Amino acid sequence: MADCDNHTKGKLNERELVGVVLKNLLYGRITYLHSGKGQEMSPTMGAHDNTLLVRKLPVVDTRYVFVGDAVVLKDPNETDKFLVRRLAALEGSEMVSIDEKEEPFVLEKDQCWVIAENQEMKSKEAYDSRTFGPVSMADIVGRAIYCLRTAVDHGPVSNSELAMEEDSPLLAVELDVDELAKDHKA
Repeated sequence: MADCDNHTKGKLNERELVGVVLKNLLYGRITYLHSGKGQEMSPTMGAHDNTLLVRKLPVVDTRYVFVGDAVVLKDPNETDKFLVRRLAALEGSEMVSIDEKEEPFVLEKDQCWVIAENQEMKSKEAYDSRTFGPVSMADIVGRAIYCLRTAVDHGPVSNSELAMEEDSPLLAVELDVDELAKDHKA
């Protein structure tokens, strides 16, 4: 039985597969375009308008998002807006602050920690989990896989090794730089 469990680990069950197929039949592509700006994700994104190619995720759990991925998520304080942040920790991770006054804690089931990647920003300036706390995995809507900063400055988003491996065939099929440039607001 152990071989059977090992064989199906990380794969979609029949119900999830039907859901993915129906979602893609209804919505078409497996990716969508997202426009965003902000210095929090520099250097992945520029400070001005960026157009991202975002991979829709069939199910948001640890089989599809990994520490190190640039994810698109609902803003915890304004649910009609979206943020792009780097996934830093997943459920079960112990979070320890450099501030000795703050108590360590463990991320609960279906929680994650996201951070701005701009190293030049102070943690109090960055609008991320250090400001708003843990985020529900259900608030993640996709993984950024390609970024158009300007017409001549664009390329794949650096994500975890597993995500890059999963996303490279998708980029080969669904990436259309002309479409990205047409949608770009720079």
